[in-house]
Amino acid sequence: MQQKIQDALASISQVVLGKEEKIKLALCCLFSGGHLLIEDLPGMGKTTLSHALARVFGLSYQRIQFTSDLLPADVLGVSVYSQKNEQFEFHQGPIFCQLLLADEINRSTPKTQSALLEAMEEGQVTVEGSTRKLPEPFFVIATQNPSTQTGTFPLPESQLDRFLMCIELGYPDPKSERILLQKGGGRSQIDALAVCVSAKELSNIQHAIGQVQASDNLLDYLQRLIAFSRAPQRFNCGLSPRGSIGLLNCAKTWAYMDKRTYVIPEDIQAVLPAVVRHRLHAGCTEESGESAQALLSEVPVI
Repeated sequence: MQQKIQDALASISQVVLGKEEKIKLALCCLFSGGHLLIEDLPGMGKTTLSHALARVFGLSYQRIQFTSDLLPADVLGVSVYSQKNEQFEFHQGPIFCQLLLADEINRSTPKTQSALLEAMEEGQVTVEGSTRKLPEPFFVIATQNPSTQTGTFPLPESQLDRFLMCIELGYPDPKSERILLQKGGGRSQIDALAVCVSAKELSNIQHAIGQVQASDNLLDYLQRLIAFSRAPQRFNCGLSPRGSIGLLNCAKTWAYMDKRTYVIPEDIQAVLPAVVRHRLHAGCTEESGESAQALLSEVPVI
């Protein structure tokens, strides 16, 4: 199974150049059963990464372009009266897929943003009094433009906390950019990507990650980090229990991806910035990155 993970990483790296660490974090988020938020400038490869993930894992894929006039029904679906059957029939919205790209999520109103809350937490949606299960696995990748750009509605803390990780892709390095200039963007190569990990194998990976062990000393270190994040006057708000559990799960996944059956402090340190940066502050900003670094530098391992 480890070889399949490496194959998936290598395949995605063919279309998202020079971002192996970010791709590994995205895989970690998927294997941990969470949802991913990507904040960056337009044209950085956010959509390409999400589409490549869907191809490599053989997941059904839908994209929603969030705009200010998008309604919750456009996301969840709506019942339409059928004259033929003389009854209302529910027409599923694009959220009924395994990998949903919520593109530029912060350009929609808070009312539409909240349509994702139940789906991301419980894997189901309630429409017109009826609850409908979503496909498994269900994975949301949301992209957002920096809040300094015009026409954005900042995500509330309740929405941010439902994203397990928040990452930035950033500009490509000179070598990768030269390849892009010579061969064009990687989006045209996505359809040629082969499925590296099936849905069944993905489920097996997630089960194996649950068997990764965390020692008492490791949990002590984790709790010191959590307590530091909740110290008065240090941050706007500390890590929630959901965030704390997510941090541990991501550390276990990182250990599994490094072919270990136990967690070490370096696993927590590798995933912590992506897990906490959007929780300590409202958005993925430079200031929040500094806050994540403060946790690592000021909290002792032992």
